[in-house]
Amino acid sequence: MSDQPAPEIELLRAAYAAFNARDIDAALALMTPDVAWPKAFKGGFVRGPEEVRAYWTEQWSEINPHVEPISFYSEEAGRILVDVHQVVRDLVGGVLADEHVGHRFTLEHGLIQVMEVCPLPSSIPNQR
Repeated sequence: MSDQPAPEIELLRAAYAAFNARDIDAALALMTPDVAWPKAFKGGFVRGPEEVRAYWTEQWSEINPHVEPISFYSEEAGRILVDVHQVVRDLVGGVLADEHVGHRFTLEHGLIQVMEVCPLPSSIPNQR
């Protein structure tokens, strides 16, 4: 395996960094125009950059999430599963959740097309 991260991993790292910095425009620039994004905090999905923007703006007015990618795993159909350390705080700093979650990404033409929240398997092969 090369020491250099794959372009897909660099893209996902940049997306997490933009999210954690609350730089919506930088994060949206990494997504397709028809992106599907889970409303993990409310349920359901939003579609397209403007719905993602509205969802994140609402989310950040109620909670303060920080998501740190730990490991990346190749899956079939070109998807990538990310083991994420997620810490969610209320707006005064109290910890509401501190856990590992799975984020599964489908990429299209070098951009994020779909993100799903999923459980992490007990063993995950093909770390990238």
